[in-house]
Amino acid sequence: MTTFLILAVLLILLLAGIPIAFTLGGLGLVLLALEGFNPIMIPQGLYSSIDNFILLAVPLFLLMSNILLKGGVGKDLFAAVQSWVGHWPGGLGVATITSCALFAAISGSSVATAATIGTVAIPEMTQRGYNRRFVLGLLAAGGTLGILIPPSIILIVYGVITEESIIGLFTAGIGPGIFLAVAFSVYSMVYARYKGQFEIAPKATWEERKRASIRAIPTVSLAAIVIFGIYFGIFTPTEAAGIGFVLALIITFGMRRMTLEKIKEASIEAMQTTVTIFLIVAGAKIFSKAVTLYRIPQDVSQMVIANFSEPWSFVLVICAVLLIMGFFLEALSMLLIMVPVIYPTLGIMGIDPIWFGIVFVIMVECALITPPVGLNLFVIQAVGNATLTEVSSGVWPFIVIMLSTVVVLYFWPALAMYLPYAF
Repeated sequence: MTTFLILAVLLILLLAGIPIAFTLGGLGLVLLALEGFNPIMIPQGLYSSIDNFILLAVPLFLLMSNILLKGGVGKDLFAAVQSWVGHWPGGLGVATITSCALFAAISGSSVATAATIGTVAIPEMTQRGYNRRFVLGLLAAGGTLGILIPPSIILIVYGVITEESIIGLFTAGIGPGIFLAVAFSVYSMVYARYKGQFEIAPKATWEERKRASIRAIPTVSLAAIVIFGIYFGIFTPTEAAGIGFVLALIITFGMRRMTLEKIKEASIEAMQTTVTIFLIVAGAKIFSKAVTLYRIPQDVSQMVIANFSEPWSFVLVICAVLLIMGFFLEALSMLLIMVPVIYPTLGIMGIDPIWFGIVFVIMVECALITPPVGLNLFVIQAVGNATLTEVSSGVWPFIVIMLSTVVVLYFWPALAMYLPYAF
Protein backbone atom coordinates (compact mmCIF):
# COMPACT_ATOMS: atom_id res chain seq x y z
CA MET A 1 0.00 0.00 0.00
CA THR A 2 2.84 2.41 0.86
CA THR A 3 4.48 1.77 -2.51
CA PHE A 4 1.35 2.66 -4.46
CA LEU A 5 0.75 5.73 -2.31
CA ILE A 6 4.29 7.05 -2.92
CA LEU A 7 4.03 6.41 -6.65
CA ALA A 8 0.61 8.11 -6.74
CA VAL A 9 1.98 11.22 -5.00
CA LEU A 10 4.92 11.24 -7.42
CA LEU A 11 2.58 11.10 -10.41
CA ILE A 12 0.35 13.88 -9.02
CA LEU A 13 3.34 16.17 -8.47
CA LEU A 14 4.62 15.54 -11.98
CA LEU A 15 1.21 16.15 -13.55
CA ALA A 16 0.97 19.37 -11.53
CA GLY A 17 3.92 20.66 -13.55
CA ILE A 18 6.52 20.74 -10.78
CA PRO A 19 10.02 20.37 -12.27
CA ILE A 20 11.22 16.79 -12.11
CA ALA A 21 14.37 17.63 -10.08
CA PHE A 22 12.34 19.32 -7.33
CA THR A 23 9.65 16.64 -7.45
CA LEU A 24 12.12 13.82 -6.90
CA GLY A 25 14.28 15.68 -4.41
CA GLY A 26 11.39 17.19 -2.44
CA LEU A 27 9.38 13.99 -2.21
CA GLY A 28 12.48 12.02 -1.27
CA LEU A 29 13.36 14.53 1.43
CA VAL A 30 9.84 14.36 2.92
CA LEU A 31 9.87 10.56 2.92
CA LEU A 32 13.26 10.47 4.61
CA ALA A 33 12.17 13.04 7.19
CA LEU A 34 9.07 10.97 8.03
CA GLU A 35 11.32 8.04 8.87
CA GLY A 36 13.58 10.15 11.06
CA PHE A 37 16.47 10.06 8.62
CA ASN A 38 19.26 12.49 9.58
CA PRO A 39 18.93 15.47 7.17
CA ILE A 40 22.69 16.11 7.35
CA MET A 41 23.11 13.07 5.10
CA ILE A 42 21.20 14.83 2.30
CA PRO A 43 23.92 17.34 1.31
CA GLN A 44 26.46 14.53 1.40
CA GLY A 45 24.24 12.44 -0.86
CA LEU A 46 23.75 15.34 -3.26
CA TYR A 47 27.48 15.94 -3.52
CA SER A 48 28.32 12.28 -3.97
CA SER A 49 25.71 11.90 -6.72
CA ILE A 50 27.52 14.35 -9.00
CA ASP A 51 31.08 13.93 -7.71
CA ASN A 52 31.74 11.26 -10.30
CA PHE A 53 34.52 11.19 -12.88
CA ILE A 54 32.32 9.44 -15.43
CA LEU A 55 29.63 12.13 -15.19
CA LEU A 56 32.25 14.69 -16.22
CA ALA A 57 31.76 13.28 -19.72
CA VAL A 58 28.27 14.80 -19.84
CA PRO A 59 29.24 18.51 -19.96
CA LEU A 60 32.22 17.74 -22.19
CA PHE A 61 30.10 15.85 -24.76
CA LEU A 62 27.51 18.64 -24.60
CA LEU A 63 30.25 21.21 -25.21
CA MET A 64 31.56 19.22 -28.14
CA SER A 65 28.14 18.81 -29.75
CA ASN A 66 27.29 22.49 -29.27
CA ILE A 67 30.60 23.57 -30.80
CA LEU A 68 29.90 21.35 -33.83
CA LEU A 69 26.33 22.64 -33.99
CA LYS A 70 27.51 26.28 -33.99
CA GLY A 71 30.20 25.39 -36.52
CA GLY A 72 27.64 24.07 -39.00
CA VAL A 73 29.31 20.71 -39.58
CA GLY A 74 25.92 19.10 -40.15
CA LYS A 75 25.82 20.77 -43.55
CA ASP A 76 29.07 19.06 -44.56
CA LEU A 77 27.87 15.66 -43.35
CA PHE A 78 24.55 15.95 -45.17
CA ALA A 79 26.16 17.21 -48.39
CA ALA A 80 28.68 14.35 -48.42
CA VAL A 81 26.09 11.61 -47.86
CA GLN A 82 23.64 13.23 -50.27
CA SER A 83 26.26 13.27 -53.02
CA TRP A 84 26.39 9.47 -52.85
CA VAL A 85 22.74 8.47 -52.30
CA GLY A 86 20.67 11.60 -52.99
CA HIS A 87 19.68 10.44 -56.50
CA TRP A 88 18.07 7.24 -55.23
CA PRO A 89 14.29 7.10 -54.81
CA GLY A 90 13.98 8.26 -51.21
CA GLY A 91 17.70 9.02 -51.29
CA LEU A 92 17.36 12.29 -49.40
CA GLY A 93 15.63 10.38 -46.61
CA VAL A 94 18.52 7.90 -46.53
CA ALA A 95 21.00 10.80 -46.53
CA THR A 96 19.14 12.39 -43.63
CA ILE A 97 19.16 9.25 -41.48
CA THR A 98 22.78 8.47 -42.32
CA SER A 99 23.77 12.02 -41.37
CA CYS A 100 21.84 11.69 -38.11
CA ALA A 101 23.65 8.43 -37.33
CA LEU A 102 27.06 9.97 -38.05
CA PHE A 103 26.38 13.07 -35.96
CA ALA A 104 24.93 10.89 -33.18
CA ALA A 105 28.27 9.06 -33.09
CA ILE A 106 29.90 12.40 -32.30
CA SER A 107 27.52 14.27 -30.04
CA GLY A 108 25.64 11.70 -27.90
CA SER A 109 22.68 14.08 -27.85
CA SER A 110 19.32 13.62 -29.57
CA VAL A 111 18.48 17.33 -29.42
CA ALA A 112 21.80 18.36 -31.00
CA THR A 113 21.41 15.68 -33.70
CA ALA A 114 17.86 16.71 -34.59
CA ALA A 115 18.70 20.42 -34.60
CA THR A 116 21.96 20.10 -36.56
CA ILE A 117 20.73 17.84 -39.36
CA GLY A 118 17.22 19.33 -39.37
CA THR A 119 18.41 22.82 -40.26
CA VAL A 120 19.94 21.39 -43.45
CA ALA A 121 17.67 18.51 -44.40
CA ILE A 122 14.21 20.03 -43.89
CA PRO A 123 14.59 22.84 -46.49
CA GLU A 124 16.29 20.50 -48.97
CA MET A 125 13.67 17.75 -48.74
CA THR A 126 10.65 20.05 -48.79
CA GLN A 127 12.02 21.91 -51.82
CA ARG A 128 12.26 18.57 -53.59
CA GLY A 129 8.56 17.93 -52.95
CA TYR A 130 8.75 15.45 -50.08
CA ASN A 131 5.64 15.34 -47.92
CA ARG A 132 6.21 17.88 -45.14
CA ARG A 133 4.83 15.70 -42.35
CA PHE A 134 6.98 12.78 -43.46
CA VAL A 135 10.07 15.01 -43.45
CA LEU A 136 9.36 16.39 -39.99
CA GLY A 137 8.67 12.91 -38.58
CA LEU A 138 11.83 11.53 -40.21
CA LEU A 139 14.01 14.22 -38.63
CA ALA A 140 12.40 13.86 -35.20
CA ALA A 141 12.94 10.08 -35.28
CA GLY A 142 16.44 10.35 -36.77
CA GLY A 143 17.44 12.64 -33.94
CA THR A 144 16.65 9.95 -31.38
CA LEU A 145 19.63 7.96 -32.67
CA GLY A 146 21.71 10.41 -30.63
CA ILE A 147 20.88 8.62 -27.38
CA LEU A 148 21.39 5.10 -28.73
CA ILE A 149 24.42 5.22 -30.99
CA PRO A 150 27.42 5.78 -28.70
CA PRO A 151 28.64 7.93 -27.15
CA SER A 152 25.26 8.42 -25.49
CA ILE A 153 24.64 10.70 -22.53
CA ILE A 154 21.61 8.62 -21.48
CA LEU A 155 23.71 5.44 -21.49
CA ILE A 156 26.36 7.18 -19.38
CA VAL A 157 23.75 8.11 -16.76
CA TYR A 158 22.28 4.58 -16.88
CA GLY A 159 25.75 3.15 -16.32
CA VAL A 160 26.38 5.48 -13.37
CA ILE A 161 23.07 4.52 -11.73
CA THR A 162 23.44 0.78 -12.22
CA GLU A 163 27.26 0.67 -11.96
CA GLU A 164 27.37 -1.27 -15.23
CA SER A 165 30.26 -0.89 -17.68
CA ILE A 166 29.91 2.28 -19.76
CA ILE A 167 32.02 0.72 -22.51
CA GLY A 168 29.82 -2.39 -22.42
CA LEU A 169 26.72 -0.22 -22.81
CA PHE A 170 28.31 1.75 -25.64
CA THR A 171 29.25 -1.37 -27.59
CA ALA A 172 25.80 -2.86 -26.98
CA GLY A 173 24.21 0.23 -28.54
CA ILE A 174 26.04 -0.09 -31.86
CA GLY A 175 24.07 -3.02 -33.35
CA PRO A 176 20.57 -1.75 -32.46
CA GLY A 177 21.58 1.79 -33.49
CA ILE A 178 22.67 0.64 -36.95
CA PHE A 179 19.59 -1.61 -37.19
CA LEU A 180 17.29 1.34 -36.45
CA ALA A 181 19.11 3.59 -38.91
CA VAL A 182 18.78 0.95 -41.64
CA ALA A 183 15.09 0.36 -40.79
CA PHE A 184 14.37 4.11 -40.98
CA SER A 185 16.21 4.30 -44.32
CA VAL A 186 14.35 1.32 -45.78
CA TYR A 187 11.03 2.85 -44.71
CA SER A 188 12.06 6.13 -46.38
CA MET A 189 12.77 4.32 -49.65
CA VAL A 190 9.53 2.33 -49.50
CA TYR A 191 7.57 5.49 -48.72
CA ALA A 192 9.20 7.29 -51.63
CA ARG A 193 8.54 4.35 -53.94
CA TYR A 194 4.80 4.06 -53.26
CA LYS A 195 3.69 7.42 -51.87
CA GLY A 196 6.29 9.94 -52.89
CA GLN A 197 5.56 12.73 -55.35
CA PHE A 198 8.86 14.50 -55.40
CA GLU A 199 11.71 15.60 -57.59
CA ILE A 200 14.66 13.20 -57.57
CA ALA A 201 17.95 14.97 -56.94
CA PRO A 202 20.37 14.90 -59.86
CA LYS A 203 23.17 12.37 -59.62
CA ALA A 204 26.35 14.00 -58.37
CA THR A 205 29.50 13.75 -60.44
CA TRP A 206 32.58 12.01 -59.10
CA GLU A 207 34.26 15.38 -58.67
CA GLU A 208 31.31 16.68 -56.61
CA ARG A 209 31.37 13.56 -54.47
CA LYS A 210 35.09 13.96 -53.93
CA ARG A 211 34.81 17.60 -52.83
CA ALA A 212 31.85 16.92 -50.52
CA SER A 213 33.53 13.88 -48.95
CA ILE A 214 36.77 15.78 -48.32
CA ARG A 215 34.86 18.52 -46.48
CA ALA A 216 33.23 15.90 -44.26
CA ILE A 217 36.42 13.95 -43.49
CA PRO A 218 37.43 16.02 -40.40
CA THR A 219 34.05 15.47 -38.75
CA VAL A 220 33.92 11.76 -39.57
CA SER A 221 37.50 11.42 -38.32
CA LEU A 222 36.46 13.04 -35.04
CA ALA A 223 33.73 10.43 -34.63
CA ALA A 224 36.17 7.62 -35.41
CA ILE A 225 38.75 8.89 -32.91
CA VAL A 226 36.18 9.18 -30.11
CA ILE A 227 34.50 5.83 -30.75
CA PHE A 228 37.52 3.64 -31.46
CA GLY A 229 39.54 5.33 -28.74
CA ILE A 230 36.91 4.27 -26.22
CA TYR A 231 36.41 0.75 -27.58
CA PHE A 232 40.10 -0.11 -27.76
CA GLY A 233 40.81 1.24 -24.29
CA ILE A 234 43.03 4.11 -25.43
CA PHE A 235 41.07 6.50 -23.22
CA THR A 236 38.01 6.49 -20.97
CA PRO A 237 34.63 7.93 -22.06
CA THR A 238 35.38 11.08 -20.03
CA GLU A 239 38.79 11.50 -21.63
CA ALA A 240 37.23 10.84 -25.04
CA ALA A 241 34.75 13.65 -24.42
CA GLY A 242 37.56 16.05 -23.53
CA ILE A 243 39.59 15.06 -26.59
CA GLY A 244 36.49 15.36 -28.77
CA PHE A 245 35.83 18.86 -27.47
CA VAL A 246 39.36 20.01 -28.27
CA LEU A 247 39.21 18.43 -31.74
CA ALA A 248 35.83 20.06 -32.37
CA LEU A 249 37.39 23.44 -31.63
CA ILE A 250 40.32 22.70 -33.94
CA ILE A 251 38.03 21.56 -36.76
CA THR A 252 35.60 24.48 -36.55
CA PHE A 253 38.36 27.07 -36.21
CA GLY A 254 40.24 25.43 -39.06
CA MET A 255 37.15 25.77 -41.24
CA ARG A 256 36.84 29.40 -40.12
CA ARG A 257 33.35 28.77 -38.81
CA MET A 258 33.99 29.44 -35.14
CA THR A 259 34.21 32.71 -33.27
CA LEU A 260 34.63 33.62 -29.62
CA GLU A 261 30.99 34.70 -29.55
CA LYS A 262 29.87 31.27 -30.80
CA ILE A 263 32.07 29.56 -28.21
CA LYS A 264 30.42 31.67 -25.52
CA GLU A 265 26.94 30.72 -26.78
CA ALA A 266 27.86 27.02 -26.97
CA SER A 267 29.34 27.09 -23.46
CA ILE A 268 26.28 28.79 -21.94
CA GLU A 269 23.89 26.31 -23.60
CA ALA A 270 26.02 23.35 -22.50
CA MET A 271 26.15 24.75 -18.96
CA GLN A 272 22.37 25.17 -18.81
CA THR A 273 21.76 21.63 -20.01
CA THR A 274 24.41 20.23 -17.66
CA VAL A 275 22.92 22.00 -14.63
CA THR A 276 19.47 20.67 -15.53
CA ILE A 277 20.78 17.11 -15.88
CA PHE A 278 22.81 17.23 -12.66
CA LEU A 279 19.90 18.72 -10.68
CA ILE A 280 17.70 15.85 -11.84
CA VAL A 281 20.44 13.33 -10.99
CA ALA A 282 20.82 14.87 -7.52
CA GLY A 283 17.07 14.84 -6.92
CA ALA A 284 16.89 11.26 -8.11
CA LYS A 285 19.66 10.32 -5.67
CA ILE A 286 17.56 11.55 -2.73
CA PHE A 287 14.47 9.80 -4.07
CA SER A 288 16.47 6.62 -4.62
CA LYS A 289 17.61 6.64 -0.97
CA ALA A 290 14.00 7.09 0.12
CA VAL A 291 12.58 4.28 -2.00
CA THR A 292 15.35 1.98 -0.78
CA LEU A 293 14.55 2.86 2.85
CA TYR A 294 10.87 2.17 2.22
CA ARG A 295 11.82 -1.15 0.54
CA ILE A 296 10.02 -0.23 -2.67
CA PRO A 297 12.47 -2.13 -4.94
CA GLN A 298 12.02 -5.22 -2.76
CA ASP A 299 8.23 -4.86 -2.90
CA VAL A 300 8.32 -4.45 -6.67
CA SER A 301 10.57 -7.51 -6.99
CA GLN A 302 8.17 -9.61 -4.88
CA MET A 303 5.22 -8.39 -6.93
CA VAL A 304 7.01 -9.26 -10.16
CA ILE A 305 7.94 -12.73 -8.92
CA ALA A 306 4.36 -13.35 -7.81
CA ASN A 307 2.74 -12.14 -11.05
CA PHE A 308 5.28 -12.64 -13.83
CA SER A 309 6.96 -15.99 -14.10
CA GLU A 310 8.59 -15.36 -17.47
CA PRO A 311 11.06 -12.62 -18.49
CA TRP A 312 9.05 -11.80 -21.62
CA SER A 313 5.98 -10.85 -19.61
CA PHE A 314 8.09 -8.66 -17.31
CA VAL A 315 9.75 -6.89 -20.25
CA LEU A 316 6.36 -6.44 -21.94
CA VAL A 317 4.85 -4.79 -18.87
CA ILE A 318 7.88 -2.51 -18.35
CA CYS A 319 7.78 -1.45 -22.01
CA ALA A 320 4.06 -0.71 -21.74
CA VAL A 321 4.65 1.39 -18.61
CA LEU A 322 7.51 3.27 -20.29
CA LEU A 323 5.38 3.90 -23.37
CA ILE A 324 2.66 5.44 -21.22
CA MET A 325 5.16 7.42 -19.14
CA GLY A 326 6.60 8.79 -22.36
CA PHE A 327 3.43 10.79 -22.92
CA PHE A 328 4.12 12.78 -19.75
CA LEU A 329 7.86 12.62 -18.96
CA GLU A 330 11.08 13.35 -20.82
CA ALA A 331 13.86 10.81 -21.32
CA LEU A 332 16.13 11.45 -18.35
CA SER A 333 13.23 11.66 -15.91
CA MET A 334 11.95 8.24 -17.00
CA LEU A 335 15.42 6.80 -16.57
CA LEU A 336 16.01 8.20 -13.10
CA ILE A 337 12.54 7.31 -11.80
CA MET A 338 12.27 3.78 -13.15
CA VAL A 339 15.77 2.29 -13.11
CA PRO A 340 16.40 2.43 -9.32
CA VAL A 341 13.06 0.69 -8.75
CA ILE A 342 13.26 -2.09 -11.34
CA TYR A 343 17.03 -2.69 -11.55
CA PRO A 344 17.14 -5.09 -8.54
CA THR A 345 14.50 -7.22 -10.25
CA LEU A 346 16.59 -7.85 -13.38
CA GLY A 347 18.90 -10.33 -11.66
CA ILE A 348 15.94 -12.25 -10.23
CA MET A 349 14.37 -12.51 -13.68
CA GLY A 350 17.67 -13.52 -15.30
CA ILE A 351 17.77 -10.43 -17.53
CA ASP A 352 21.14 -8.99 -18.56
CA PRO A 353 21.29 -5.37 -17.27
CA ILE A 354 23.25 -4.18 -20.32
CA TRP A 355 20.74 -5.73 -22.73
CA PHE A 356 17.91 -4.24 -20.70
CA GLY A 357 19.63 -0.84 -20.81
CA ILE A 358 19.46 -0.86 -24.60
CA VAL A 359 15.78 -1.86 -24.56
CA PHE A 360 15.15 0.88 -22.02
CA VAL A 361 16.87 3.48 -24.20
CA ILE A 362 14.84 2.49 -27.27
CA MET A 363 11.65 2.95 -25.25
CA VAL A 364 13.00 6.30 -24.09
CA GLU A 365 13.54 7.15 -27.77
CA CYS A 366 9.81 6.68 -28.25
CA ALA A 367 9.23 9.17 -25.43
CA LEU A 368 11.32 11.74 -27.31
CA ILE A 369 8.86 11.77 -30.21
CA THR A 370 5.50 11.13 -28.51
CA PRO A 371 3.27 14.13 -27.75
CA PRO A 372 2.63 16.14 -25.69
CA VAL A 373 6.14 16.41 -24.14
CA GLY A 374 8.41 14.71 -26.70
CA LEU A 375 11.50 16.94 -26.71
CA ASN A 376 12.47 16.21 -30.31
CA LEU A 377 8.99 17.26 -31.44
CA PHE A 378 9.60 20.76 -30.10
CA VAL A 379 13.10 20.89 -31.60
CA ILE A 380 11.87 19.98 -35.08
CA GLN A 381 8.86 22.25 -34.66
CA ALA A 382 11.22 25.17 -34.06
CA VAL A 383 13.74 24.20 -36.75
CA GLY A 384 11.08 23.48 -39.38
CA ASN A 385 8.80 26.40 -38.45
CA ALA A 386 5.95 23.88 -38.14
CA THR A 387 3.05 23.16 -35.84
CA LEU A 388 3.22 20.45 -33.19
CA THR A 389 0.39 18.63 -34.97
CA GLU A 390 2.39 18.45 -38.20
CA VAL A 391 5.42 16.96 -36.47
CA SER A 392 3.39 14.57 -34.28
CA SER A 393 1.45 13.16 -37.21
CA GLY A 394 4.66 12.26 -39.01
CA VAL A 395 6.37 10.26 -36.25
CA TRP A 396 3.96 7.34 -35.76
CA PRO A 397 5.45 5.02 -38.43
CA PHE A 398 8.85 5.49 -36.79
CA ILE A 399 7.46 4.70 -33.34
CA VAL A 400 6.15 1.42 -34.78
CA ILE A 401 9.64 0.70 -36.16
CA MET A 402 11.19 1.37 -32.74
CA LEU A 403 8.74 -0.93 -30.97
CA SER A 404 9.39 -3.59 -33.61
CA THR A 405 13.12 -3.24 -32.88
CA VAL A 406 12.44 -4.07 -29.22
CA VAL A 407 10.71 -7.27 -30.36
CA VAL A 408 13.69 -8.11 -32.58
CA LEU A 409 16.03 -7.51 -29.64
CA TYR A 410 14.06 -9.88 -27.44
CA PHE A 411 14.21 -12.75 -29.92
CA TRP A 412 17.69 -11.86 -31.17
CA PRO A 413 19.62 -10.51 -28.15
CA ALA A 414 22.93 -10.93 -29.98
CA LEU A 415 22.04 -7.80 -31.95
CA ALA A 416 23.02 -5.88 -28.81
CA MET A 417 25.14 -8.36 -26.90
CA TYR A 418 27.53 -9.71 -29.51
CA LEU A 419 29.98 -6.77 -29.43
CA PRO A 420 30.18 -6.42 -25.60
CA TYR A 421 31.20 -10.06 -25.30
CA ALA A 422 33.46 -9.84 -28.36
CA PHE A 423 35.36 -6.97 -26.74
